[in-house]
Amino acid sequence: MLWLRRAVLSAFYPAYMVQIENDVYSQIGLVMLIGLAAKNAILIVEFAKEEYEKGKPLIDAALEGAKLRLRPILMTSFAFILGCVPLWIATGAGSVARQIMGTTVIGGMVAATAIAIFIIPALFVLVERLAKSRGAALGPSVPQPSPSEAD
Repeated sequence: MLWLRRAVLSAFYPAYMVQIENDVYSQIGLVMLIGLAAKNAILIVEFAKEEYEKGKPLIDAALEGAKLRLRPILMTSFAFILGCVPLWIATGAGSVARQIMGTTVIGGMVAATAIAIFIIPALFVLVERLAKSRGAALGPSVPQPSPSEAD
């Protein structure tokens, strides 16, 4: 997103006036994003895992978790993005730092929302299938008594 903003601004301003760079402010913005994006992904997986443990098929459980969390994720994301618009359009002294942070956070939140909605449920299905096949390949961890030992 920083590159895109720099490219667009370079078309209208001389190069020395465009100071949108990947610096400490953009890295602070990325750290802010990690918490919110992780929270959304954890909640989708938590709801999907709960449905899967209730007996729903794996894909249906993943879709149900994504459906249940879609509205809260979108509401949280849009509120966060709209709250960062003043950073994105900042002017005055020190505005470049705020513009960089706002651009990073807005672009990252748009990407994190798309990832949370589309990729996290697919990764949940993939990881659960891998865990199930790996568990079957390793065999049971606790030896089961044979029917003759149970008597």
